[in-house]
Amino acid sequence: MEVIKTAHSMYSLQYHVVWVCKYRRKILKPGVCSYIRKTLPGLLRAMPGVTIEAIGFDHDHIHMLITIPPKYSISNVMGRLKGQLASRMRKFFPWLAKVYWDENIVWSPGYFVSSIGLDEDTIRNYVEHQGQQDEGQLRQEL
Repeated sequence: MEVIKTAHSMYSLQYHVVWVCKYRRKILKPGVCSYIRKTLPGLLRAMPGVTIEAIGFDHDHIHMLITIPPKYSISNVMGRLKGQLASRMRKFFPWLAKVYWDENIVWSPGYFVSSIGLDEDTIRNYVEHQGQQDEGQLRQEL
């Protein structure tokens, strides 16, 4: 678990995200997957701190492990990435217009997201005992 430090905060926010192709069309062929791998980093430049740690493809959906700083909402990041990527894919792959009947879409409107982090027992133990760990520092003589 990597903790990222900024001027006023520290965080470790990683998410497992799944995007599904509209109508579950099996459009994610090797060439399309390669294009997505090359295009996504360029789209992330507009959102400093957002990084894709890992990406995997099936024929009709994408899995990503993504780090998103607390200054961005997950829904904003997903909306921007999905929208901009769909637009670029439709320009680069004209055959998508036939697959989606001239609709200006590629992805299903929703997505799955799950946070990745410490397990519940570790966090519960920390919260319940953190006051005891700091107790010795608070009793310093001045």
